[in-house]
Amino acid sequence: MIYLIIFVLFLLLISLRQINKYQRGVMFTMGRFTGIKEPGWRLVVPIFQQMTKVDIRVKAVDVPDQKAITKDNIAVSVNAVIYYNVSDASKAVLNVENYYYAMSQLAQTTMRNVVGQVELDELLSKRDAISDRIRTIVDQASDEWGIKVDNVELKDVALPPDMERTIGKQAEAERERRAVIIQSEGEVVAAANMAKAAGILATAPGALHLRTLQSINDVSSDQSNTIVFAVPLEILRAFERKEK
Repeated sequence: MIYLIIFVLFLLLISLRQINKYQRGVMFTMGRFTGIKEPGWRLVVPIFQQMTKVDIRVKAVDVPDQKAITKDNIAVSVNAVIYYNVSDASKAVLNVENYYYAMSQLAQTTMRNVVGQVELDELLSKRDAISDRIRTIVDQASDEWGIKVDNVELKDVALPPDMERTIGKQAEAERERRAVIIQSEGEVVAAANMAKAAGILATAPGALHLRTLQSINDVSSDQSNTIVFAVPLEILRAFERKEK
């Protein structure tokens, strides 16, 4: 009787399995899928039953560098990180052999295909849109595996050295173009203001004399300057009127 009790307890101990909160148990009975086990202690009868635990937490998978050719025939190296979790544990076990490896391969091929459909300028300036496109494709393809893709982020886009120099020259030329435009716009405004000031000086009596005296005062502040003063014609005419 004691031996029977010991045997039953031993059988119970070896049949007991613990499923953690972040796991789900996929149960097989005599080779057939018989259901999903929730977290807790579960009995698995040796020989007749088998249980596979599946982690349902979000996983961050680093997609290694991928060589790709853009639509405008530029060779680039792109890497990314993909965040996903198992939404259906039974599909993750029954429909794919190794979902972790399968997701990595799917992300690599999808990233190369998407990069090949865009030009380099779009790849560099619209990373979020391209990442979202990759996420949508991978999410749809992995749906039959019971995988839900949360996000895809492009980490780095590496260019050939000669292309980096070309882009640097292009950016420098763009900055110079903007500087010339800003300078020319400033000159147009300054010329307009100077024309307006000249018109006022020409029409206001005595305004030119005051401007001349102001200029002489500004120049004479430095004793090293030599001033050659040309008497305006208006001053001579004023003396002529005074003598008459």
